[in-house]
Amino acid sequence: MTRRVLEEQLNVAARLPDTPFDAARLDRLLEEAGLDAVLVTSKHNIQYMLGGYRYFFYANMDAHGLSRYLPCLVYVKGRPQDATYVASPMEDYERELGKFWMDSTHFGNMTSRQTAATVVATLQRVAPHARHIGIETSFLPVDAYEVLRDGLPGATFGSATLPLELLRAVKTQAELALLEDASTKVVDAMLAAIGRHGAGATKADIADALRLEEITRGVTFDYCLITMGQSFNRAPSRQTWQDGEVLSLDSGGNIGGYIGDLCRMAILGEPDAELEDLLAEIDAIQMAAREPVRAGARGGDVFAGPEALLGRSPQRERLDFVAHGMGIISHEAPWLTGRSAVPYEPYHADLPLEAGMVLSIETTLLHPRRGFIKLEDTVAVTETGWTAFGDAGRGWNQAGG
Repeated sequence: MTRRVLEEQLNVAARLPDTPFDAARLDRLLEEAGLDAVLVTSKHNIQYMLGGYRYFFYANMDAHGLSRYLPCLVYVKGRPQDATYVASPMEDYERELGKFWMDSTHFGNMTSRQTAATVVATLQRVAPHARHIGIETSFLPVDAYEVLRDGLPGATFGSATLPLELLRAVKTQAELALLEDASTKVVDAMLAAIGRHGAGATKADIADALRLEEITRGVTFDYCLITMGQSFNRAPSRQTWQDGEVLSLDSGGNIGGYIGDLCRMAILGEPDAELEDLLAEIDAIQMAAREPVRAGARGGDVFAGPEALLGRSPQRERLDFVAHGMGIISHEAPWLTGRSAVPYEPYHADLPLEAGMVLSIETTLLHPRRGFIKLEDTVAVTETGWTAFGDAGRGWNQAGG
């Protein structure tokens, strides 16, 4: 290697940005997918690739005038130094606060078509020979795609969903800490809401209280699925809690975008022997799912123990078990089964689990007399086994007020 070549390589290395994601891993995934560049347009992947950033103005909406907010991160394989963030003019305020790791930003785009036109100009400048462009097909409006297609007539467009999802499959220690914090605080909020309500409280009362309990703990409230008595209806309503009835609280809330999604049970009064047995059976299924979890274990083995217990259970026709990935979104990688209510292929069923993957494990019983009974837990894969986040309150929690 000549001195000139060495100096050029050192200069390139010196210019490489410190990305908040594993750029080398992304490059490998794009190479495997046959993509020269990727256009990131989903809020969750924008957040991930910008190191936790989500523009506050559009946190709860996308529509603006006759178009929509459409941020886009342009990433060229092997060249993170050329990454460009294209978004709203108002995000220039955030640039002044040092929110972006890339040098190139364009904040003049108030419509989806304007964003796409800026992306076309960016690719023509930084990657004129890129021919295979990855897009998030579920998160790119038709009008923006038409601008890309017409502006880049020599390019082909393919789905970048899989490589972007696989990029997030293994969590860093910082991500795991956020997931643990969110899970713990969501469960704490549930137990507090249960402890402050009793006879005559409505599902809407308890859901509203849970929202406040989560917000008080610094959790961004996302949803509350709640059942009471024999009803399987999970929407908040004016149904009132009666003595002896069971209550299920299934809530999602996030901290820094990372979701705590768990379910816990309560009862107004004392649980009888039948209820104790039913919840114990659900707990046994949940724990059987944890048993094989460790780095290197086959992903599909998470289902082996629960399926054996389900097959022997007198409640088997009423029981449902699933395990799925958890992180910035629900049902993200690893994907362990093709039988989930959320449709996807079991990509990781025959692949080894990796330390840093996070699983949501849930078992639901629809009992005709006792009602909706469920546990949902969050478990992180470690080198030697697993660790659970927010594992309190897994038994029958008694109503308070």
